[in-house]
Amino acid sequence: MVVLATKCYVEGGARERALDSLRSLVENDLGDLDVESVVGVRDDEFVAVTVDGPDAVAARNLLREEWGEIPSHFADGETYVGTLESWSDDGFVLDAGEEVLIPRSELGLDPGTPAQIRDRFGLVQHLPMKFVSGDPPRLADEERDRLYEWTRGEGRVNVNSATRGEVRATVNRAGHARDIVTVERLGLLEQSIVCKESTDPPGLLSSIGQYLPAELKCVIP
Repeated sequence: MVVLATKCYVEGGARERALDSLRSLVENDLGDLDVESVVGVRDDEFVAVTVDGPDAVAARNLLREEWGEIPSHFADGETYVGTLESWSDDGFVLDAGEEVLIPRSELGLDPGTPAQIRDRFGLVQHLPMKFVSGDPPRLADEERDRLYEWTRGEGRVNVNSATRGEVRATVNRAGHARDIVTVERLGLLEQSIVCKESTDPPGLLSSIGQYLPAELKCVIP
């Protein structure tokens, strides 16, 4: 079994749609490998995939590479993935099977309080983020590079609580299909709408917000 570093925290029909989407994604990830997979959700909302078959080892490694894994223990200096659960003046709290506090001094994302940093980089709750285990833990260089790259682009609107397909359908419904480049998957229920040069991220957020019962945050270059 592999515990993926992404959560399914919605309920009802939205939960079933999310799990159906994940099953399709897992099947696509595993491709022609000779395995059978079963997708479930743990009590802590992390998604677990049980894989059996001749190619099970390769399949598990592939899923770890694609989604990140919630480990049974942490080794100092190693990189892991946790989901953004909360923030305070002390720093960011990531959920990686247990709470991991990334101190404000170890975020490495320029001046400002953690709340201001979250706003500037458009970080929605439950976003999967890479960190390096240690005393103290810190955001991984790869994660910092990703966030800085967002601010050097044409702008984004980040969303949680919706699958990629749901976000794309919402953008289309709101009449903005031609105003975006793509919808980038960040996690099972966390997406990033990449804007075209002529698109105003706050304007896009305002337009689609009425259709999405979700948290939306802008990234403005």
